[in-house]
Amino acid sequence: MFEKKQVIYSETQGVCAVENIVRLSAVKGEPGVLYYVLRPVFDKDKVSYIPVDNHQVALRELFSEEEARELEKDNEALEKDERLKEAVNYVLHRED
Repeated sequence: MFEKKQVIYSETQGVCAVENIVRLSAVKGEPGVLYYVLRPVFDKDKVSYIPVDNHQVALRELFSEEEARELEKDNEALEKDERLKEAVNYVLHRED
């Protein structure tokens, strides 16, 4: 499970910050389901709610610098996937 304020990678949204983890229910009084509230780093006007369990979207921890450097070498993959390219650049050029 990811933590609040953690930066992760979503195959559909790219680099995202976990803004919150909330419990949502379709029926008042029911326990509800836990959701990640994700805000894309490169599109702060968007927000996504992704179920913590049984989500269809691939979510993973953000790449390490070493993984990003390996991905950077695969220019063809980066040209095909703009989100992946943004994520690699984010990891390699972010200010800590």
